[in-house]
Amino acid sequence: MLRSHTCGELTKTHLNKKVTLSGWVHKIRNKGFIVWIDLRDRYGLTQLVFDEKRTPKGVYKKSLVLGREFVVQIRGEVLERESKNPSLFTGDIEILVEEINVLSES
Repeated sequence: MLRSHTCGELTKTHLNKKVTLSGWVHKIRNKGFIVWIDLRDRYGLTQLVFDEKRTPKGVYKKSLVLGREFVVQIRGEVLERESKNPSLFTGDIEILVEEINVLSES
């Protein structure tokens, strides 16, 4: 299965659920110990989080080499965002990534 949900449909009703998403890497923010990625598909954006402490080491290392427009499939858990984005439908949640598969490099 390529995805269980689209990037534009997850909300707080999905908290603590395991999901699979696929899409394009839209934006990357790396703070050294945590990486946020906005994942995009035709339905919207979802924020992914790769945390040095909570993400498996191999998955965290893969997040450091991702580039814009890479196509990826991820599996992870829906968490409530500390810093909410009211301009996004998915702005209340983020996905803590547990697995990543690069489908196409850009």
